[in-house]
Amino acid sequence: MRHLKRTAKLGRTSEHRNAMLSNLVCSLIKHKRVTTTLAKAKAARSVAEKIVSLGKKNTLHARRLVAARLHTRNSTEAMTKVERLKWRTEEDVLRILFEDIAPAFKGRAGGYTRIVKLEQRNGDSAQKAIIEWVDEVVTTAPAEAAPEAKADEKK
Repeated sequence: MRHLKRTAKLGRTSEHRNAMLSNLVCSLIKHKRVTTTLAKAKAARSVAEKIVSLGKKNTLHARRLVAARLHTRNSTEAMTKVERLKWRTEEDVLRILFEDIAPAFKGRAGGYTRIVKLEQRNGDSAQKAIIEWVDEVVTTAPAEAAPEAKADEKK
């Protein structure tokens, strides 16, 4: 009997499934929106929600738990200072989560992600979906909004 066993197996071993969901959540943190299958999006939603809840705590213990769950790369020894700065702003999942995403959800009790269903994939008719953050996480939005504001002021 499968009572109280809610894990979506997704046709993978547990190690492969955990690595795939970790990579999917890392991509969601970096890119703010990921297109995948509906089953994977539903499985990644619970991981992402738990990760953001840990991010809102903003403690060293929470940071270590997130790093262990997401299998993040933290070694920047072989990089130059410019490469390290670029990696930190664009690729450092822990920094993005704890400094950009988690503070945006401080007043929210849960439900940080949204799943939008798309059309079926042509090859195997799998239902596609987009998983994204509910609120726009503001990282580059002010720079993009500034030219529009200047155009309105000129008129």
